Amino acid sequence: MTPEQWLAAIEQESAVLAATPVDALELPVPTCPGWTVHDLLGHVGAVHRWAADKVDGTRLYRGYDGIAVPDGAEVIDWYVEGRDQLVVTLAGRDPDEPARTFVGEGTVAFWYRRQAGELAMHRWDLESALRPGEQTPIDAVLAADGIDEWLEVFAPRFVGMGAGVPADLIGRTLHLHGTDVPDAEWFLEVTADGFAHRREHAKADAAVRGPVSDLTAMLWHRRSYKDLDVVGDDSVVEPILDLVHVQ
Repeated sequence: MTPEQWLAAIEQESAVLAATPVDALELPVPTCPGWTVHDLLGHVGAVHRWAADKVDGTRLYRGYDGIAVPDGAEVIDWYVEGRDQLVVTLAGRDPDEPARTFVGEGTVAFWYRRQAGELAMHRWDLESALRPGEQTPIDAVLAADGIDEWLEVFAPRFVGMGAGVPADLIGRTLHLHGTDVPDAEWFLEVTADGFAHRREHAKADAAVRGPVSDLTAMLWHRRSYKDLDVVGDDSVVEPILDLVHVQ
């Protein structure tokens, strides 16, 4: 995807969060156990501010967890302010410019991509509270990009932060097959550090097939693999997915 596509996704997905009804703020978010809709807006609004801070280099925040979130209905306007700050900051920088990221030095484009993915998944979370079971699927191209990002950024980071890969999982393989866009296939092999992966069709211990939005939701533990089409040794799927947990 291009920065222009990511920015368009940010604007489209964030508009759903910005339109959150006040009377929905105390609803639980089924896909984020322990969160209310207020918590979700607070989280994403804080992440927007933290991301903008990383891009413009002002170093206001050490992380998003310490950013104060207003109580009650004020969180909606506060969320919009953070979204607007993010969009202005991104649009004012060349995507190829250097920028700090949570995985080392990168470029501004990293944050275009990350915030588009952040919003797509959390918009899906919001709709799981507002209309459970009727969430609008994530755009297939954005969802496929999200799987690439999950493999490139999150899998090595969170496997490295975890307790280590069980010996009996090393060498096991998983094939993800998106059924709604061309070439949406990923082959994963578990290593001691995470996953060796490539975009191709190849026989694995297990294959999971479905729309790319559903595959992305599965990786982020928003959907069960049991809701999708599984071929092969399904006993390896859950242990592989459990290597990476991100809210």
